[in-house]
Amino acid sequence: MAEGATGLLGVVLFARHGDRSEFFQDPLTYNPSETTLTPLGTVQENQLGRYLQDIYINAHSSSHIGGIDFPIAKLDQILVRADAAGEGATIVSSTAALLSGLFPPTSAFKITLANGTTVEGALNGNQFIPVNSVDPNVDISLNSFTSCPNFDQHTLNFYNSPEFAAEAAIAAPFLQAAQPYLGGRSINFTNMFNIFDFINVNDIHNATFHQELPRTFRTQAYGFANFHENGVFTDTASSGIGNIAFRTILPSVFSALTNIADPSNSLKLALNGLSYKPFISFFNLTDASVDGQSLFGIVDYASALALEVHAGNPEPFITVQFKNGSTDPAFHPVTLGRFGTNATRVTLAEFISTLTPDAINSTAQWCATCGQTALRGCAACGT
Repeated sequence: MAEGATGLLGVVLFARHGDRSEFFQDPLTYNPSETTLTPLGTVQENQLGRYLQDIYINAHSSSHIGGIDFPIAKLDQILVRADAAGEGATIVSSTAALLSGLFPPTSAFKITLANGTTVEGALNGNQFIPVNSVDPNVDISLNSFTSCPNFDQHTLNFYNSPEFAAEAAIAAPFLQAAQPYLGGRSINFTNMFNIFDFINVNDIHNATFHQELPRTFRTQAYGFANFHENGVFTDTASSGIGNIAFRTILPSVFSALTNIADPSNSLKLALNGLSYKPFISFFNLTDASVDGQSLFGIVDYASALALEVHAGNPEPFITVQFKNGSTDPAFHPVTLGRFGTNATRVTLAEFISTLTPDAINSTAQWCATCGQTALRGCAACGT
């Protein structure tokens, strides 16, 4: 990442939530159940925040964002949004925990009152940076794949495809072997994400389950779930509805990147708290890979994707970094195959112009794309 790093203007970040309690989502509509962030999840996110601080805010880092304020955050330099749908409480809480590591409590966060009294911020100078929780009924951008009939049809088409049937046949012996550990859950391959999530959560939090589960089962479940979710949240065409999880995020990405590159604009860091789904669609939209290996499937808890904006000469350019969860020690440079076989950097102008045709820019456009006429503001759009 050395090339152009001294001219780093800012970063657009995407972060998955941390460890949470068990989660169920309907395999046909992806309507979710409630879930909560665990203490482990708060630690993972705080650690991610501290890692990002070391990379982007530490003045001694080669990737330091020029001009960003620290230790006290300057609120006009940062924009923080978090998906408040589905896993929303978990995602919003995770984003707050990440911020507690990115801009941790500091004794510098204090104020002197008119009577001469100096008051340090609560909890040893905690800055309580605002998180804009994005209500999916008001703003579809961070969670656009539910209540979308055409996306539901895309999912059903995938479940009825020869590729799905072939993978289901491969998975069948494993699912039969795993059935005694699943507490009566359906072993239909359409339910593969929920099977993996049950195994994953209990393997982390249930000591008896952890001791009894055959050691290969978690990895096997993860592999089959990756195939499952990658098929749901991608498409053969970049403008296909399978990529909708990131297509609705693109306009805010373009805006943040443009503002960061604009010397008259104060924005330096835009943080988006998300589920795993938009990561999959971004990887597919950009043909992303690391060290020759394609990126796809379910990213781990507390994963991070960074779109870095560099000053460049003669024009700003973007590099992309990816860190797969709390056990991955560092960022890895991402190659964006859509922009060239070995494209590890792309001009800001090319990035925006190439992806603009795939963007869904408004609720009305989302309603038309989804074939939705009533829910999530579509009745008012007249679609």
